[in-house]
Amino acid sequence: MGSLIHQCSLSMHNPTSKSLLEPASGKFRTWALHRAHRSIEGASIKGARAFPKRSSSKTVVCGLGDFVGGDLLKFDLGKWSEDVEKYGSVAIYPPAEGGYEGRYATRLKAEGYHFLNLTAKGLGDLEACLTKVHGVRPPHLGKQAVAVYYFPPEVDYRLSLLPKDSKGLVLWLIEAQVLSKSELQYLALLPGLRPKLRVVAECGSWRTFRWKPLREVAGLPISMDEQVKDKDVQTNRAPSLQVQEEQKSPEKVLS
Repeated sequence: MGSLIHQCSLSMHNPTSKSLLEPASGKFRTWALHRAHRSIEGASIKGARAFPKRSSSKTVVCGLGDFVGGDLLKFDLGKWSEDVEKYGSVAIYPPAEGGYEGRYATRLKAEGYHFLNLTAKGLGDLEACLTKVHGVRPPHLGKQAVAVYYFPPEVDYRLSLLPKDSKGLVLWLIEAQVLSKSELQYLALLPGLRPKLRVVAECGSWRTFRWKPLREVAGLPISMDEQVKDKDVQTNRAPSLQVQEEQKSPEKVLS
């Protein structure tokens, strides 16, 4: 008995002793496997109770647009080209994931338009950048000389290089939502100054591809008829207080 206790104490103090390295007996191995199997079964049963099984059958509603593409099912390319020709400048709202506007740009390219793609961020003065010779001073970063480089006007230079059979130039501006209202008004009026120019500005995003006249976004009258109406309203306004007083007292007017 004393030798057995002494052997157990040696095995406890010496983890590399031969008694711990010996394989367990067959009964102990069977008991350990049985206990592990029971613990696994208990865990699976508890998990099943905590998370009951749900029916695997689900109903998924999908249409033809999920397989083909929702933008390909809209037969609005004719209306798109008509509005671009009618208004000259258009504000578009494509989906945020992108890709939808390419189909509408391809339609304009097929009609004979050339494209000038720019981002509205960093353009600076729109009038100087698009229609005048403008200077650009890149950052020197402490290693280069501070210099100003002059570039030709972006729009007028491209218009001068258009082939004779070209229908015109499309200025496609992305991130145009950063522009101010006065800058949007200038872009809306620019096709009137350059007849062969069309402006398409991305002013936001929407669930589906939508567009509207840029004049409407900038707060300008859409057509010339509305401009005439505005002038008629201004001419038919009530006279000012000074005119009313002069009409009431004709003696002051005669004197």
